[in-house]
Amino acid sequence: MEILSKFRHYIFNSFREFFVYHYSSLNFRAQIFALVIGVNPNAKLDNFLVVKQVAMQIYNNDEQRANVLLFSTKEIVNAIRENTLQIDALINKIQRELKHTPRYAKKIDVESLRPILSFTYDEDIFLYQQNILEFLDTIKKETLQQIQNKKKRKLK
Repeated sequence: MEILSKFRHYIFNSFREFFVYHYSSLNFRAQIFALVIGVNPNAKLDNFLVVKQVAMQIYNNDEQRANVLLFSTKEIVNAIRENTLQIDALINKIQRELKHTPRYAKKIDVESLRPILSFTYDEDIFLYQQNILEFLDTIKKETLQQIQNKKKRKLK
């Protein structure tokens, strides 16, 4: 029975882009969470509990969707820890996705990310995470302002 469960899990994860509604949006959120968590090499389970809690709020208690966000976040954090993904590359990817799909800026909720910092005990890492939150807030505001400016130009 366990083998069947593992196989099902493998198939689902391999094709989640097809099985999960709006997967690219969910993956963008996972990248945001992973960016904040991934800079802390000592990140613990508590960080991921925050992700799950926020995901349950975002997806109106849809546990399956919340679990997909949690799993995607863990995958990205693991890639950072294994040095197959650099923080700078993740930041660049987030910026490219915002240029390509500006509406994703609305998915950046700095206040929901802030509780992750409460599990950071190294002052340098804490400051780095704060800088990341400031960066995310700035890029969100800039992108939303660009959207607003485009709408104004269209109305003229």
